Amino acid sequence: MAASNSTSSIFFLVLLFVTALSRTTPDASRTTFLNVPSSIQKTLNPFSVDSSQAVKALKQDENVISTSSSSSLSLQLHSRVSVRGTSHRDYNSLTLARLERDSARVKSLQTRVDLVVQRITKSDLKPIEVEFQAEELEGPIISGTSQGSGEYFSRIGIGHPPSQVYMVLDTGSDVNWIQCAPCADCYQQADPIFEPASSSTFSPLTCETQQCKSLDVSECRNDTCLYEVSYGDGSYTVGDFVTERVTFGGSSAVENVAIGCGHNNEGLFVGAAGLLGLGGGALSFPSQINASSFSYCLVDRDSDSTSTLEFGGVILPDAVTAPLIRNSKLDTFYYLDLTGLSVAGNLLSVPPSAFKVSDNGDGGVIIDSGTAVTRLQTDVYNTLRDEFVKGTRHLPSTNGVALFDTCYGLKSMKSVEVPTVSFHFSNGKELPLPAKNYLIPVDSSGTFCFAFAPTSSSLSIIGNVQQQGTRVSFDLKNSIIGFSSNKC
Repeated sequence: MAASNSTSSIFFLVLLFVTALSRTTPDASRTTFLNVPSSIQKTLNPFSVDSSQAVKALKQDENVISTSSSSSLSLQLHSRVSVRGTSHRDYNSLTLARLERDSARVKSLQTRVDLVVQRITKSDLKPIEVEFQAEELEGPIISGTSQGSGEYFSRIGIGHPPSQVYMVLDTGSDVNWIQCAPCADCYQQADPIFEPASSSTFSPLTCETQQCKSLDVSECRNDTCLYEVSYGDGSYTVGDFVTERVTFGGSSAVENVAIGCGHNNEGLFVGAAGLLGLGGGALSFPSQINASSFSYCLVDRDSDSTSTLEFGGVILPDAVTAPLIRNSKLDTFYYLDLTGLSVAGNLLSVPPSAFKVSDNGDGGVIIDSGTAVTRLQTDVYNTLRDEFVKGTRHLPSTNGVALFDTCYGLKSMKSVEVPTVSFHFSNGKELPLPAKNYLIPVDSSGTFCFAFAPTSSSLSIIGNVQQQGTRVSFDLKNSIIGFSSNKC
């Protein structure tokens, strides 16, 4: 009898050990390190910009073209803050302004999903036929949060001859648009307002064109197509829907791109001339040029480093890949088949339903270039945060800042060891994040916060803080997203 009990005890202990192993990710690096002095130093960068020299360098770069391979066009990219500087007096006020804009951005995306869930009718859209087939094309990405007009920008030529302007890059939008003269109501932008009369390629669309019919909101006036796009946060653009030539780097031109010529525009776009929609809908730029793939690498928002937006190409061999899934009720957003999260190699106890798109188009996890801080359903966030706090008990905690409830005072420290946070996908792949992508400075005095936040919405969003320094590739043909670290 004693032998039987002993055998049962051993079996029970083995079972517990196997169960524990099943909740631990294989070959996972449990901890990673944050370079505190380096992170604090970056908070000083936005306040040491020589804007005149940066603008001069940018103008010189507009007509400079380089190739990274025999079939790939590469253009110089500049951080927005390095070009425009910032009006904020210190990094803390800059951070608070960014987080306020980020909350407005999230509200905009959530409103879009809520409208779909409420069964707002949307017709099936088909890709628009244009005169350009995307192979390999690249353009500039510029960090722009300090200007309040979006997260990242591209320097693009509109019309012929091309007028060089900053455009917000947005994977959460489809309609491309630019502010146009005459302006009934235009916000301040860095470049002159686009003059349609000065472009030989400007062509208004009629109401019967497929482009016009593909708009969510449109009107017809004298057989001219009028568009309206609102973003749920109070931002909007209204004007004529037209086709124009879009030029990258003063060389490679795309003809007949449907864009909005906005005469009434208002919202969070100050600094940029308009928006380049990179979403999955029929009117987005990738869809219009029939791009089978595109990729971007988001540079540190406070740096003057450069990177690219590329159309065409393949996912790099060393990339961590994830299934790209689509929402049949909303084709704009790019959804990741996320199945779990881990901290220090330990998978969190989170129900799979927390990451799934429901039959009515609600929920799911999107990856978005315009949202800064990753948002997770409240219960999921609480589980993630609590597990992270367990692994950072050796760090001095401090008061929360804005939407961040988990912060640390690290001024007197140098290299800080923190638990690794990873995303897990349905194909079994794991994406571990660098410490600097989830423990970020919010001032120049050594206050760092855990850069995730809860949301009451069922929609989760992977933001650009978590994407920085990683080339994110969208293989639209094969429905795969790739993450390549340090490939900017």
